[in-house]
Amino acid sequence: MFYKDERLALFIDGSNLYAAAKSLGFDIDYKLLRQEFMRRGKLLRAFYYTALLENDEYSPIRPLVDWLHYNGFTMVTKAAKEYTDSQGRRKVKGNMDIELAVNAMELAPHVDHIVLFSGDGDFRPLVESLQRQGVRVSVVSTIRSQPPMISDELRRQADNFIELDGLREVIGRPPRDPLPEHNREAEMADD
Repeated sequence: MFYKDERLALFIDGSNLYAAAKSLGFDIDYKLLRQEFMRRGKLLRAFYYTALLENDEYSPIRPLVDWLHYNGFTMVTKAAKEYTDSQGRRKVKGNMDIELAVNAMELAPHVDHIVLFSGDGDFRPLVESLQRQGVRVSVVSTIRSQPPMISDELRRQADNFIELDGLREVIGRPPRDPLPEHNREAEMADD
């Protein structure tokens, strides 16, 4: 439930939202996402959290980060840590939970409603604290994926759960084809 006169803030856990949308088979159109929540209330801030590989010449997420930055999103990034696990696989670690929680607590006195785009159960105590401060909290994630992308504890704590798949028609677009157009045509000719 949204009220037209309430002050809204969006907190987007980038990697979590990406994984949830991917599991449902669509990409997020962030321009449409921002417009949708501007329509639902007085959008004060839209935060997007992601870790970036510092030493990569080109990061696949860089164009998105730049676009979001120039189109009304407050970008919160930090350098991801790269390491090799015990099986010799390259892993990247870049948790943004603390940054998101601190920003939400700082903004709480200035908003009526926070929309958290994450299913991470670690955010349950944050949601509980925001609620004690009089802020309503909606959580956007999915239970339609296998396994569900939202923890049961977080879903129960939220004032409102918004099924990401229910927003598909409003903020979604088909996933980008990883093959360039000419390669796809060549591949189809081989069939």
